[in-house]
Amino acid sequence: MDTTPSHAAITFREVSKTWPQRGGAVAALDRVSLDVQAGGITGVIGRSGAGKSTLLRLVNGLERASAGRVEVLGRDVTTARGRELRSLRRDVGMIFQHFNLLANRTVRGNVALPLEIAGVARPEIDRRVARLIDLVGLGALADRYPAQLSGGQKQRVGIARALATEPKVLLSDEATSALDPETTQAVLALLRDINRELGLTILLITHEMAVVRDICHHVAVMEAGRIVETGETYDIFANPQDPVTRSFLSGVTGTVLPGFIARRIVPGGDGPAILRITFAGDSATHPVLSRLGAELGIDASILGGSIEEIDGRPFGNLTVQVPADALPRAQEYLHAHDLRTEVLGHVG
Repeated sequence: MDTTPSHAAITFREVSKTWPQRGGAVAALDRVSLDVQAGGITGVIGRSGAGKSTLLRLVNGLERASAGRVEVLGRDVTTARGRELRSLRRDVGMIFQHFNLLANRTVRGNVALPLEIAGVARPEIDRRVARLIDLVGLGALADRYPAQLSGGQKQRVGIARALATEPKVLLSDEATSALDPETTQAVLALLRDINRELGLTILLITHEMAVVRDICHHVAVMEAGRIVETGETYDIFANPQDPVTRSFLSGVTGTVLPGFIARRIVPGGDGPAILRITFAGDSATHPVLSRLGAELGIDASILGGSIEEIDGRPFGNLTVQVPADALPRAQEYLHAHDLRTEVLGHVG
């Protein structure tokens, strides 16, 4: 369950960002409003060009909004300049997709860099750097250079560096998209631990719904510079409203059908119906299919399924085949038991 505080650490209010271009301006963001809850992990997902990277860069003033207001920890980033902006940026750490490490600095030197820039005394730098390197599990590699590290190790250095100024907000710019699946899981586990142990607010952008599923408490879905859907991650997975959201979810919650079935599915027709059933919360463990047969006499053939955990709660999908003439009764029965259904087509 999500137990993060209810107040926002970051707020976007009617935020727009346009880029001048020959023939007229191009809108990267179009009147975006969003609250990022303090102490939680919020994911922003969208396709390339959706505006998510621009949204992230507004938080630490790397970009300026063309209209609207962005507040971080109660301070207006939109109007911050000079010393005020530098102070705000110390409260906002950022980790990058391609690590952005200095090749001529060791792990220790890369982590120390933001503290040196901030003018922190050397004894304090040494203390923080040693603690952070241990926190990210690189204590034995402190004197290695980036060229001697794996991708996952480089990202851990990037995370330690982002935490050096003891920020209250951590931004993640596609931090795992350049990593293999196993390393991705390790980095996500580290971010979860940091969120839990340090109470950091984390705002991450991604194009992978699996990342949202594995780490986020809340999610905002972007398309063409706008937020089309937002809410708690579990609720979005259990009951997506927008077609863009459903298209993202199909890759992580859709059951893969056997090829000989998938090739025969047609949008309409009077052949057997292929029905996807979503189980959420308490319903995830209910024996509804056996009841479907016992109470309604409907034979449902299981084609595939999965059950997993999202934000501490069970969530599952089951794809079944039912006779076409029984489809309305089956859906009515399943909906009465708080299950969501989707007709994928009919077997032609």
